Amino acid sequence: MGSQLGISDEKILALADYANSQLYSEVERITLEYADNMTISGREVSDEFFARLRQFYTDDELVELTEIIAWENASSKFNRALRIPSQKLWKRQGTATS
Repeated sequence: MGSQLGISDEKILALADYANSQLYSEVERITLEYADNMTISGREVSDEFFARLRQFYTDDELVELTEIIAWENASSKFNRALRIPSQKLWKRQGTATS
């Protein structure tokens, strides 16, 4: 899906190292860090971090972003528990579909 939205394969493949990648903007890095903080057990969203998010997002946007991350987390756990496989929505450009 990301590649259909104009996100390069290079950027998608660099996602695991978004914090250090020059392919990601400051707002993208803080947004991905927020998703990590919400997703990875034992991490918290500190008041200081939330203040950094407010530099880029309005209250309404933060509510929507938080809901999207929470929904994706719930969907992932639901699918994993019921052994629902990936829908394979993303394929690299130039690769054959099977």
